[in-house]
Amino acid sequence: MSGSSKYVVIGAGLAGAATAWQLASRGHEVTIVERSHPANDAGSSHGSARIFRYAYPDEFYTGLVQQSRLGWDELARLGGAPLITPTGSVDYGADRNPVQLARILEARGIEHELLGAAEARSRWPQIAFDTPVLWHPGAGVIDAETAVTTMVNLAVAHGAQLLNDWPVASVATTPTGYRLVSATGATLDADNVIVSAGGWLPQLLGDLPLPAGFLAQIPAFEVRQEQAYHFPYRDQPAAPGSTPAWPTFIHKMAGMQVYGLPGGRDADFHGQKVAEYNGGKRLPSAADQDGLMDPANRARVVDYVSRYLPGVVPEPYAETTCLFTNTPTEDFILDRVDGITLLSPCSGHGAKFAPEIGRLAADLATGVGEVPAQFRVAALAAAGRGDA
Repeated sequence: MSGSSKYVVIGAGLAGAATAWQLASRGHEVTIVERSHPANDAGSSHGSARIFRYAYPDEFYTGLVQQSRLGWDELARLGGAPLITPTGSVDYGADRNPVQLARILEARGIEHELLGAAEARSRWPQIAFDTPVLWHPGAGVIDAETAVTTMVNLAVAHGAQLLNDWPVASVATTPTGYRLVSATGATLDADNVIVSAGGWLPQLLGDLPLPAGFLAQIPAFEVRQEQAYHFPYRDQPAAPGSTPAWPTFIHKMAGMQVYGLPGGRDADFHGQKVAEYNGGKRLPSAADQDGLMDPANRARVVDYVSRYLPGVVPEPYAETTCLFTNTPTEDFILDRVDGITLLSPCSGHGAKFAPEIGRLAADLATGVGEVPAQFRVAALAAAGRGDA
């Protein structure tokens, strides 16, 4: 089987789907190739529970969230269903610095409160706060799977083609552009290629026709098989399908960072999803994941829940793995060389930026706009050397 397209997007996770939606809605010819199917559970964009928050220690990212929220609102309007469930968020812990986060939210005009630990415990008795707490009510939970399918469906409605079960084995230059070859031998010619392969990017990099100098500057990726656990609420929701009054949270202390959020559909709406940030084992690439839970990680998280989350029973009733693909600085990669756009908005915090990353990637791939300098490969390389 063979074909051709002006733009080919590799990967139909949140970033790839957002890019395809943006390109197709602008009238470009687009083909999406996906190794399995959109939002599959072997990637980083499956399930119903990802945190949407504004609190960042870097004002740049807080501003990017504000811009991305406009895209989420547009996507919800076009798709006919909300994609972010409002919950609010709390940030605390000796190493989270709620005061600094509050200054940034204040500078960006984002509603928030700084609370003492006792006041926060009285408001959310299900959490044993140990430091002052930043609360911002504009946070919530993203339904990642529905977001992906909505963006893919919108792209297809604008004429994009979706090719499922199309794992890319190699990309080679041709006199007019590029030829993609799948693991089954199918081919697809493209004028431009957007690579949004997530945890498969380390494995794919050597099969992309990138200039040696550009390739040498790409930082080493750290792919992790993360582990998340669902703990049952002690007080069940009043109605089936409703969510208790739990905010999302990030608790950062010496030696450990933990995050949590209402598990939503993934947990049948009766448990809190809790995970240790970057607590999973390192992998060469996504192809090496095994889906096995690490007993030591489970024990750490259960111990944490026993100490800090009195509002749940410290025995997980469900558990799952997912992929984080980190850069050394946790910044995203968004760069273009010749006709190849490299897109890796991961590092465990990219989901909330999907609509904006899609817009930026489409601008870059079509040559109509620029991207933030810190997302360029050269800037990441300099930061890794300590030069920036």
